[in-house]
Amino acid sequence: MAGKSFLGMGAVLALLVASGSAMAVTPEQSARIDLVVQQAMAANQTPSAQVAVVEKGKIAFSKAYGVAQIGPDVPATTASRYQIASVSKAFTAAAVMLLVDEGKLSMEDKVAKWFPELTQAGDITIRQLLSHTSGYSDYWPQDYVMPSVQGQTTPRAIMDQFAKAPLDYQPGEDWQYSNTGFVVAGQIVEKVSGKPLYRFIEERIFKPAGITDGLDASAVDLKAPDALGYQRQGMGPNRLTPKAGRGWPYASWPLALTAEDVAKWDLTLIRRSLLSPAGHDIQIQTVKLNNGKDTGYAMGWFVAKSNGRTLVNHGGEGAGYLTENRIYLEDGLAIVVLTNTMTGSAHSDIADRIAYILLPQQGVDAKVLAAFEALQKGEADRSAFTDNFNDFLSEQALADHRENLGAMGAPVQFTLARSSNRGGMESRSYRIRMENGKDLRLSVYVTKDGKFEQFLVYGVN
Repeated sequence: MAGKSFLGMGAVLALLVASGSAMAVTPEQSARIDLVVQQAMAANQTPSAQVAVVEKGKIAFSKAYGVAQIGPDVPATTASRYQIASVSKAFTAAAVMLLVDEGKLSMEDKVAKWFPELTQAGDITIRQLLSHTSGYSDYWPQDYVMPSVQGQTTPRAIMDQFAKAPLDYQPGEDWQYSNTGFVVAGQIVEKVSGKPLYRFIEERIFKPAGITDGLDASAVDLKAPDALGYQRQGMGPNRLTPKAGRGWPYASWPLALTAEDVAKWDLTLIRRSLLSPAGHDIQIQTVKLNNGKDTGYAMGWFVAKSNGRTLVNHGGEGAGYLTENRIYLEDGLAIVVLTNTMTGSAHSDIADRIAYILLPQQGVDAKVLAAFEALQKGEADRSAFTDNFNDFLSEQALADHRENLGAMGAPVQFTLARSSNRGGMESRSYRIRMENGKDLRLSVYVTKDGKFEQFLVYGVN
């Protein structure tokens, strides 16, 4: 994981602050990003969001929206730091791999080399600590701040309580998210390097990445203009989240950064500039269980295929913060979204929609997308349709589409759900998510000469 006040969403959306970063996205794309961020914040009652985009080897977009602190309101800026929560895990993993590159440890070294007193330390490897396959029980699975974690602790105390307990499963037999494994890994970094974990990350990761204003939120409190963390219960207002005690976020979610700082970190992965070639390969190589099943998790990163692309990503949930960090490797694109609420899905919704705006769509026929977007404007390229459908698609129908579809904003997801053959034609069904949050279904029949015999849009309840 991881004051009575309320902020009206009109006030949140009025406080949009743009950074001075050079912009590589187009003005039209920038306007669409602004819109989807504001819509997602309003839908989730999110106090603030920071967004950064890496494109073509540089930070191409950076903005802050809303308020970093509520009552009195402190506007969010691109300099406001947020707890990035479990997005921190990849930094801890990279610290380990820097030591591997130096020959000071191996991914297959056993925990017993440093902490023989921990449960089955002779059976658990560093690789298993960093991939959630060690069997150590998670010390903080709850999505709120319990009384037991509001007091101060130490990494040693966390290990004594949770890494000396019986394992949840035998090492390598299962995958279960565990902050505990990262605490043990962080302590190994300290023993091997002779430095506190945060100082090692500062010197060996922040400095080469160009990150100059990071904060160890495990040891130091955030203050204005940094973002404070909030949470809603039920449909109630945003209220300050109780703070985690010093020491609890250690190694698993300790870092407070700006979205631009996280983007600089992403650039080290895109450029493969921080680790050795072998180290960068290991960084995103998913781990298999003992039975050969792929976990989909590497060293502090989830790795998957998304619409034909390699997506390296990790979300974060901390005490009052939800964050999202995504890297589309083949495209050299990274999307960072930081929010100061533990409630809702604004962070992932924003990332989804920005990806749709900036990435060339795969798996969607460009002709289908163009025809749909034309209908939103009340227009149609009649040469794209058969005579039958041109007769059906009257001028009144086009006006109806303009009035209804046009008010929904741009598509933010356009997915081919099913394809089959019927009546000598290809039958396709698409699922569409619009900027205003509405879901649609599109039924298309394509003739052998590539024309649309049917192009029907339905609302989804």
